[in-house]
Amino acid sequence: MVAIDGPSGAGKSTFAAELVRALADRGRQAVLISTDDYATWDDPAAWWDEMERDVISAYERHHDYTYRPRVWVDGVPAEGPEVWVRWQPILVVEGVTSARRRSAHRFTKRFWIDGPTAAERLARTVARDGEAERDHLQRWQDFEEGWFAVDDTRARCEVLGPSRR
Repeated sequence: MVAIDGPSGAGKSTFAAELVRALADRGRQAVLISTDDYATWDDPAAWWDEMERDVISAYERHHDYTYRPRVWVDGVPAEGPEVWVRWQPILVVEGVTSARRRSAHRFTKRFWIDGPTAAERLARTVARDGEAERDHLQRWQDFEEGWFAVDDTRARCEVLGPSRR
């Protein structure tokens, strides 16, 4: 299992997709799961038990698994339709809090993507999600800063990218 963590707008999703593609090019099959499938503005981190139950524990038992990613309708998250995933030998979990202290021991590799400055990362996420989400994204950055400081996530990861915090 591989965790790819770091602040929003740092490039985690891009790195994760490239990693899965590079593994496939080498004949190594991987599944990519994003913490965005679980996290919401009001619940940025407490959903981890659900991911452990639905995805991580099943993966560790070499079982196929199902989970219900969040879907957003008019700005409100809800559980979406069930997604069935065939077990593959590599699981990549990408997103904020994926290398959290509580479960870090379960991951073979943990990567941290530093990305650009906070202002540049906010500009990236606003460009991606829309100006209407700016306040949510700013509050999310504030949450991340506190989470990472308390969890000390970066310290247990292999750091990729220049540190420009």
